[in-house]
Amino acid sequence: MHRRSALLGVALIAPPLQRAWATPAATADAAFREAAQVLRKGACAVLIRHAQTESGIGDPPGFRVDLCSTQRNLSAEGRDQARRIGDWFRAQQLAPRAVLSSAWCRCRDTAELAFGRHVMWGALNSFFQDQGADRGRAQAAQMREALARIPAGRFEAWVTHQVNITALTGSWAGMGEAVVVDAQGTIRARFAIA
Repeated sequence: MHRRSALLGVALIAPPLQRAWATPAATADAAFREAAQVLRKGACAVLIRHAQTESGIGDPPGFRVDLCSTQRNLSAEGRDQARRIGDWFRAQQLAPRAVLSSAWCRCRDTAELAFGRHVMWGALNSFFQDQGADRGRAQAAQMREALARIPAGRFEAWVTHQVNITALTGSWAGMGEAVVVDAQGTIRARFAIA
């Protein structure tokens, strides 16, 4: 009797799980297509949260932004993820006119592994450990000003932190996730490369 109950439970659970597994792939394909279309139209930026890191939140006490060994850095998986991000952009023949990055090593490494270049921009630096709402608003304002200067047919890649993406868009992003924003900072597409 117990075995039959257990099998019945599996039969009742299995169909929804199968549907859930099929849905993310179709959703991901649509998200990638939509992102590529929006990026080709330009007048936008793709904000990429740095790739997967070693475990932890924030940075260790006493970290220095100019010394990678004191920070939470990309894991081996994150380094591979950053390369896959670059592979996707190249496969789509999408080349950003500029690649801007936070000064944090996990962002710079993501930018270098994905695009082979970057310029550091303070507006993309983390303010997580500062807990500074004013700083977040000021950096979001800088990002909006820069967005307004990106012409149609061109886009920029900005590698940053979750707090910056949230400050600009009001939305959360996972590690390696990207949001494409227009001149007002409105999300027009989002995708994630695992």
